[in-house]
Amino acid sequence: MDPRYLRLADLLVNYSMDLKRNETVLIDSTDIPDEFTIAMIRAARAAGAHPLVETRHSRVSREILRGTNLEHASKVRDVEMFRMRKVDAYAAIRGSQNANESSDVPGELTSLYSRTLRPVLNYRVNKTRWVVLRWPTPSMAQGAGMSTEAFETLFFEVCTMDYRRMAKAMVPLERRMKRADQVRIEGPGTQLTFSIKGIGAKMCGGDRNIPDGEVFSCPVKDSVNGHIHFNAPTLYAGTRFENIRLTFREGKIVDATGSNQKKLNEILDTDPGARYVGEFALGFNPYILNPMCDILFDEKIAGSFHFTPGQAYEGIADNGNRSAVHWDMVMIQRPECGGGSIWFDDELIRKDGRFIPKDLKPLNPENLKG
Repeated sequence: MDPRYLRLADLLVNYSMDLKRNETVLIDSTDIPDEFTIAMIRAARAAGAHPLVETRHSRVSREILRGTNLEHASKVRDVEMFRMRKVDAYAAIRGSQNANESSDVPGELTSLYSRTLRPVLNYRVNKTRWVVLRWPTPSMAQGAGMSTEAFETLFFEVCTMDYRRMAKAMVPLERRMKRADQVRIEGPGTQLTFSIKGIGAKMCGGDRNIPDGEVFSCPVKDSVNGHIHFNAPTLYAGTRFENIRLTFREGKIVDATGSNQKKLNEILDTDPGARYVGEFALGFNPYILNPMCDILFDEKIAGSFHFTPGQAYEGIADNGNRSAVHWDMVMIQRPECGGGSIWFDDELIRKDGRFIPKDLKPLNPENLKG
């Protein structure tokens, strides 16, 4: 057993989910080594918990999607919901040998399936202690432009960092976002204003996603105005998109351009809520510097923020927007990526990816790493 597996399983079970004796955890694995699933089972049992295990394969999941319909998706939803209601915690460990495995599934089937199963996701997010983790695969290494071995080394370094230390440094940013009203963002191709007044904020220090390193809020639904040009590629429903540019008027996306523009707009037309924003977050994981088309990593890039068409987190920094879509789109503001600035109520919060106020400087990379 790779000792790195043991350290990671211990972090997920005892820190991220904080499993207790006699609790039940669903371990939901896709395309990962059996050895790590076993490490998770053993860690859960060592904590006195009861593990349930689901093993999935992305090629099988593609075939399920290709022939789905409302009746089929509804049956899947009912079965998944029954099981989800029986657990206290949920861990999803998701690998993929091919990040584009579902790219040829018709968009209308993907949307139908997502809409129908959304209640299961909502229940999991709101009613369980959950954590979601990607698994390092050659496909991910390729997306990061790295060798498989180098990427695995980075992966375990990022995923087992000192999240308790990071969480302590996040507290002032969460406090500032909770009391802020107007947000202004400027950068290449970007002039954006919106309000987060009364929405609240949530810091993420390894107790939901691994890797982690963000604090998120959400715009007041109709407050977003301006335009934004994302400089990180993004993968959604098995399709890669680049150079996405969105124009907002009173909260709604009124124009969307970029690579694969037809499919981009098909996704944004999934339902009315897909053209409104459900999340705004600042990312600052010091070990993640470059996009790799995996959102659990890309949304935590040091010096980045993400802006998310679709579903808001119900009951947590919630503007009331509901959608089957939740699409985190990332803009990096470090100097080598074009720079940029973020203001809260006319106070400069971050310039070229670095936090400016004294109480936020512990979130700059050299302090989180040191």
